Amino acid sequence: MNDQNPRQIAAQILGRRAPDKFTEALLEGAFAGARLSPADRGLCHEIVYGVVRRQDTLDWLIQRKTQRPEQKPALQNLLRLGLYQIFWLDKIPAHAAVHETVEAAKRLGFGPQAGFVNAILRGYLRESDETRKLLEKLKTTDPAIGFSHPKWLVEKWQKQFGAEKARQLLEWNNHPPKTYARVNTLKADAGKLLETWRAEGVDYDFVRRDWLAENLVFELKSHPPLTTLKSFGDGWFYIQDPSTLLAPLALDPKPGDAVLDFCAAPGGKTTFMAQLVQNECRITACDVSGERLKLIEDNCARLGVSCVELIERSIFDTQHSTFNKILIDAPCSNTGVMRRRVDLRWRISPEEITRLRQMQLKLLETAAAKLKPGGVLVYSTCSLEPEENTEVVKEFLSTHKNFKLESERELLPFAEGMDGAFVARLIR
Repeated sequence: MNDQNPRQIAAQILGRRAPDKFTEALLEGAFAGARLSPADRGLCHEIVYGVVRRQDTLDWLIQRKTQRPEQKPALQNLLRLGLYQIFWLDKIPAHAAVHETVEAAKRLGFGPQAGFVNAILRGYLRESDETRKLLEKLKTTDPAIGFSHPKWLVEKWQKQFGAEKARQLLEWNNHPPKTYARVNTLKADAGKLLETWRAEGVDYDFVRRDWLAENLVFELKSHPPLTTLKSFGDGWFYIQDPSTLLAPLALDPKPGDAVLDFCAAPGGKTTFMAQLVQNECRITACDVSGERLKLIEDNCARLGVSCVELIERSIFDTQHSTFNKILIDAPCSNTGVMRRRVDLRWRISPEEITRLRQMQLKLLETAAAKLKPGGVLVYSTCSLEPEENTEVVKEFLSTHKNFKLESERELLPFAEGMDGAFVARLIR
């Protein structure tokens, strides 16, 4: 993209969204070809993610003024972009946001429609206070529109969690996620890392949860681009939400164990298990493709992990290896990490959850056959849906009487203040 205007780039990215294209990848591709300042890059990122998250609410606002369900896609995206800035981007003066959006419309070939865009946006500027009250009321009268989530999912969560907790979850999903870093004790201790971070301009805070060791995970409040940090390149830390550490800790690998990480990419849990035993066990990391295994290999190399053997699923299935500890971090609907997966709410469906449940049961079946008697199997997801969590475990146990459930735990974003997760520990 040759034009360096962040709003124009944002509009172009929004116009390229498609079922087979993820917003994160589109944004990354756009940044690779644009010479944007850090501030403009941040603005473009925030606008694009904000518009995707708030899409249904923005479209409701547009329809109120145009009496049409939707404009031409490019024009609809420009209106979404302008309205998002007016009502959700407080750091930019609203009049400036309107002016810049109208100018972006002209540069994108919508000169004849620039007056229309200007009229809609300035109309909302004049009615800003009244509109904000309407938007707040909408969260109660029509939460699917008010919080910009699919109606079926809102109703599902209301039945599951109750109206108030469902509301908290919807609100949570609409805000940018925090960034967390796990200290890699294979290469550094917390004191050494924190001293280095201070020199590198990283502002951090401590994270304490009942399942975390002291000074294991830190919230990164502000920082230079992570890949430019020597501490990152040297493998002193790994970016990882604290919720993802619950499953490896439940598995509790010990030196000498034979461990299988059955759905291992990109390797966060694999490398943490290696850290827990200081590389003194055998971990077989398995996934469906060489491309995904390469992610694990790269992370192991950076983090100094030396006890991991990589194997593709199709090859693994033909072997007769057995293990005394198995982790299945199953592919799932990802509803516990929706604030991180910006497109997810518009892609997930009830049918997809049903399909995933069948896949999860098959993974459990396959992995269970590789577990030695007396061994431990941990099943985990980042889903909030019982169909993928407790119900999968119950169905598996009903047909595998030689397994028993020792413990299970669910982390809920509105209760824990971090990503959602489910972890069940089974004994054979």
